Amino acid sequence: MFKKILIANRGEIACRVIKTARKMGIKTVAVYSEADREALHVQMADEAVFIGPAPTAQSYLVMERIVQACKDTGAEAVHPGYGFLSENKAFQEALAKAGIAFIGPDAYAIEAMGDKITSKKLAAEAGVSTVPGYMGIIKDADEAVKIASQIGYPVMIKASAGGGGKGMRVAWNDDEARDGFERSTSEARSSFGDDRVFIEKFVEQPRHIEIQVLSDGDNCLYLVERECSIQRRHQKVIEEAPSPFLDDATRKAMGEQAVALAKAVQYKSAGTVEFIVDAHRNFYFLEMNTRLQVEHPVTELITGLDLVEWMIKIAAGQQLTLQQSDVTITGWAMESRIYAEDPYRNFLPSTGRLVRYLPPAESDSVRVDTGVYEGGEISMFYDPMIAKLITYGADRNEAILHMRTALDQFYIRGVSHNIPFLASLLGKQRFVDGRLTTNFIAEEYKDGFNATDLPPEDPTVLVCVAATINHLEQVRAAQISNQMSGHGRQVGADYVVKFGDDVYHPVSISYDAKDGQWTVKTETASHTVESDWIFGQPLWVGTINGQVSVVQVDRAKKGIGYQLFHQGSAADVKVLEPRAAQLDKLMPVKLPPDMSRYLLSPMPGLLVSVDVVDGQEIKAGEKLAVVEAMKMENVLRAEQDGKVKKVHAAAGGSLAVDQIIIEFE
Repeated sequence: MFKKILIANRGEIACRVIKTARKMGIKTVAVYSEADREALHVQMADEAVFIGPAPTAQSYLVMERIVQACKDTGAEAVHPGYGFLSENKAFQEALAKAGIAFIGPDAYAIEAMGDKITSKKLAAEAGVSTVPGYMGIIKDADEAVKIASQIGYPVMIKASAGGGGKGMRVAWNDDEARDGFERSTSEARSSFGDDRVFIEKFVEQPRHIEIQVLSDGDNCLYLVERECSIQRRHQKVIEEAPSPFLDDATRKAMGEQAVALAKAVQYKSAGTVEFIVDAHRNFYFLEMNTRLQVEHPVTELITGLDLVEWMIKIAAGQQLTLQQSDVTITGWAMESRIYAEDPYRNFLPSTGRLVRYLPPAESDSVRVDTGVYEGGEISMFYDPMIAKLITYGADRNEAILHMRTALDQFYIRGVSHNIPFLASLLGKQRFVDGRLTTNFIAEEYKDGFNATDLPPEDPTVLVCVAATINHLEQVRAAQISNQMSGHGRQVGADYVVKFGDDVYHPVSISYDAKDGQWTVKTETASHTVESDWIFGQPLWVGTINGQVSVVQVDRAKKGIGYQLFHQGSAADVKVLEPRAAQLDKLMPVKLPPDMSRYLLSPMPGLLVSVDVVDGQEIKAGEKLAVVEAMKMENVLRAEQDGKVKKVHAAAGGSLAVDQIIIEFE
């Protein structure tokens, strides 16, 4: 077994590999860029080597520096994680030349499966079901239209060297096929330096289901499947294992075909064969990922296997001690990807410091894989993932219940995050029923995500929590010493819980010290509340009518009251005495300022360029500025004709969210 390995990655996957290596008694070496000097994976590793500036092209993608780091530290093997150099044939060959083991497959498998056209040809030769299509080189748009017509619309046009949704277009007719070919080749050329594309039949009502394989070169197993259909812009959001759709016969057929493909390329390590599955359980090969997948934890939880451990053992020359009959499905697992992005602003990335970071406690039903910590930075240079939240249950409903509770417990402040969106997804009846397709998000959120998409909320939980918090506050105030005689604070029983600007809930509250229970009476029912919450705790955890509830509690940003967060929704809450509530209803509502004359930065980031000057006449759709964040350039355009009054920010400067860039007449 190796004595020391280097992890050629960062963030949560680097931390994940370090945990298993530590369990195996293996020393670890981290590599880091300038932006990651204080990163968690650097702190966790036994050694750390600096490899360059923040941009990935100058650090994590420079294979010569990583090979040299292995030589300098005596690392015998490299685990590449996912992304970066994990599927780079040249990196595997460079390590082999230096006598360093690559914890992954050989160069041949990486190369064969890395090209979508080659991989589909190999899959067909291995007897794997493939989508009808044309895998040859397409010379121009006219030929693309001809091929698409022969296959039959709709078709999918894909970049051969693609990934992450780049270079992909769906065409429903000749005009869209022509335009899709031109766009896909252009995107492929700029993103991958390879403008080859292929065309295949577009499967309607598709599910994305993948098979985990594990092979030592002789013995190859399939570790059942993962359902990855919940995607936004071809990026996975929620994954689960097993799939709520597959039956045993389909699972076996898919698994055996995945194994056949792995054997065809002499695969040796953990890998994933991805399929698209239609409404009738017909399945077609998509691609093979020759690395560890982001969503591997759900497979680990239902099989009891540590995939990273087996990758290390196989790379060290050990044989699998399992047979296919030993692989079983126990329970259900689900993973939510928690990102630093603002779902209310079209998921724009959010950078900055994690002022508070309190993940839910890990247990048999909750696992958190992360690469961040409280006080750390979410950098603009890398993927905005904060953590992967994985839950486990005896069945799917239990896994969902644990996930919803764990999301309520995940307390993050300082950056925006997608937990409200995840809570909304889990609350959709279609999701609960398991009626999933890769179009789920596009169909359920046709106009984007907004607050109305959150689960319909019975106000009982927040009313009871607000009433009990207020009761504790009144008791504390009544105990203040040296109060003027006859003017001390009295603890009342009747209050009005106010939500936002205009929703009022009359309540009556009493506390039974003997039983440690509150009784909260609303207009419609009486509720029993128990909790040991005290001031300063960010999470109110207790039971309401015997049901466990978790509510995040913050002091109101302005004025008195609280901000309460539950199942993705946020509520500004005040608790008023009845007379105060009567007067409150008469108070005028202060309207927010009119910011329509300003171009505001939609995210924190770098102002790459400002394309207008003071006094310039502009037309609707004209480019005004470009803001860069998380490796993405966002072009800001004029919504209507007008005239620039003043440019408030200069190119090259850093922007805060909602910072004024341009003021219009």
